[in-house]
Amino acid sequence: MKTPEDHGGSATQPALAPHSLAGQREAAAERRAQYPYRFPVDRRQLGGKFTVKENSRRLLRFFYFERRLMHALGSWTLTIPDYEVKLETGRHIFYHADAARFLRERLTEQEFRPKAIDAHRDAEIDRFIDEMLSAASPAELLVGVHQVVGKAIATTYRHHIDDTDQVTDVPTIRCLRRILTDYEPMLAWADAAIDAYIAGGVEEAKLSVWRWHLSRLLASIGGITGADPRGEAPVPLRIDTKPYERGTVPMRDSRFDTFKHTGDYDAADVAKRFDKDSYEAIRLRFIRTQRDEVDAIEAFGTFCWDIRFKDFDAEYDLARVTWDEARHTEIGHRAMLASGYDPYELRNRLTSSTCRGPMDPAFAMAEINLFGEVGVLKTINDLIDTAANRNDELLRHISDYIRADERTHVRKGTHILDIMTKLDAKALELRTRELFTECLISLGAIKKDIDMQTLSREEIEHLVGE
Repeated sequence: MKTPEDHGGSATQPALAPHSLAGQREAAAERRAQYPYRFPVDRRQLGGKFTVKENSRRLLRFFYFERRLMHALGSWTLTIPDYEVKLETGRHIFYHADAARFLRERLTEQEFRPKAIDAHRDAEIDRFIDEMLSAASPAELLVGVHQVVGKAIATTYRHHIDDTDQVTDVPTIRCLRRILTDYEPMLAWADAAIDAYIAGGVEEAKLSVWRWHLSRLLASIGGITGADPRGEAPVPLRIDTKPYERGTVPMRDSRFDTFKHTGDYDAADVAKRFDKDSYEAIRLRFIRTQRDEVDAIEAFGTFCWDIRFKDFDAEYDLARVTWDEARHTEIGHRAMLASGYDPYELRNRLTSSTCRGPMDPAFAMAEINLFGEVGVLKTINDLIDTAANRNDELLRHISDYIRADERTHVRKGTHILDIMTKLDAKALELRTRELFTECLISLGAIKKDIDMQTLSREEIEHLVGE
């Protein structure tokens, strides 16, 4: 009987495959020598630290962190006053939602059913998120979301890419690399924004104390993977004294001159720049409305929090719409500049957010979707045609893109409303009109009259101004 040594190997590691036949290896070498192309050699090797089970456990935890960060940022959209931070937060909500979607898809390829993924909960992570959301200021929020959790997640993803099998687990590697393309600019922006807060007078020492506090709390739950050595949790936690609740009042920074007693820009300005029905008046009103979709970032972001865990697809769609509304706000801001205005000279309308902030999410969503976005679609076609006829390329260009977005939002809104409420369409619209009528009376946008009826859809579209 031949031993491994007879084939030129050792007792533990044969030099040749045990079933190679005479001459096959030599023939293969000859064929390779005669092959004319020398392609790059793939140096990846089999072998990694994780079984499929452990890989999935970690990915599920990553998914949960991303989902909770989407919720978390959404809950602060009303409370953040600073324009640039509110705008960026609208983007980041979607970045975390998209990361959750990528991870969810990969988990379904590793023997997890979507319902099981969506039903997953982690009380330790939830407690961490609530403490992080108990930030005393937007600067503290950015420290927690980005400098503590965000940087820890990015580091963990890079380590996972290095540690998992480079051949068998390529789909996970690609998933994490795609997510990191959003993390890199997001974290860089956050560092610069925190520096701006410090330069503007926010006390750096307080931010450092908060950073250390949250870092210790994260370490106490095993870090992002849950597998790191656990330290002692810091005490006391803010949420032990006061449980976290999202804000309900829309905030703006000191550069804005705001109003909420009307939806009419001329009434708010106490003067009119152009004749009410002139093209110039309609043009400026449209551009101002887009800049003031800062309130739509607040609305859709807040909904991400208010309907958390009801339906992942609805959460994802809300996050996507929030990102779109951040773009619309940018579009309006830049169009004001391109039209020769300082954007901060034009007053900012808070009417809608003031009403929607404290409202049940189903009715708040119905107002912005059924009245606001549908209202835009009623008039935007004529606006685009008129802009084209007047060779107004700026307005034609931006409104063309906004029309496409609003059509998508109205379509997505149908599914989102189905998740939010069991009311039929007629009952939902009526109750929404009643609530907004009451709110507009309380703001002084309309006068209370004992004989006044609930406002119509068209009246609300006009008075709210979306």
